[in-house]
Amino acid sequence: MISSNLRKKQLTTNSSVPSRSRLIKKLLWTVLGSIFLVSGIIGVFLPVLPTTPFLLLTAACYFRGSEDLYQWTINIKWFGEYIKNYREKKGIPVHVKIVTILVLWLTITISAMCFIKLLYVRLILFVIAISVTIHIVLIKKTKHSQLNK
Repeated sequence: MISSNLRKKQLTTNSSVPSRSRLIKKLLWTVLGSIFLVSGIIGVFLPVLPTTPFLLLTAACYFRGSEDLYQWTINIKWFGEYIKNYREKKGIPVHVKIVTILVLWLTITISAMCFIKLLYVRLILFVIAISVTIHIVLIKKTKHSQLNK
C-alpha cells in the first residue's frame, strides 16, 4: 500500500504537466525578454542605449520563456536573421560587422561627448565600445549567401 502511494506520487510529479515553478520561470524569462525588447527599441532612437545587445538578450530570454515569442523574434524582417545566425554561431557577414562597428562608435562617441558630463562614465562607455568591437571582430566572418544554408 505504501509503495503504491509512493508510485502514484512519482507519476504525478514526473508527468508532462509543467510545474508551478517552471511556469513562473518561463513567465519571468518572458517578462525580462520583453523589457530587453523595449530597451532595444528605445535604443534605436536614443544613442546612449545599444540596440543589438538588448535584442540578443531578448532572443535569449524568449528562447527560455516562450517558444512563440522566440520564433517571432528570429523571424522579424529587419534583424531576425542576424539574431538567429548569431545564436547558431553561423557568423556575421563582413559588411554587417563594418556597419555595426561604425554605428557603435558613432553613437558611443556622440553619447559620450554630447550627453555625458562625467569623465568616468565616458571612460566606461569607451571600454564597452572597445569590448564590443573586439567581440564583433572575433565572430566568424561569412558571406551573406552562406547564412541561410
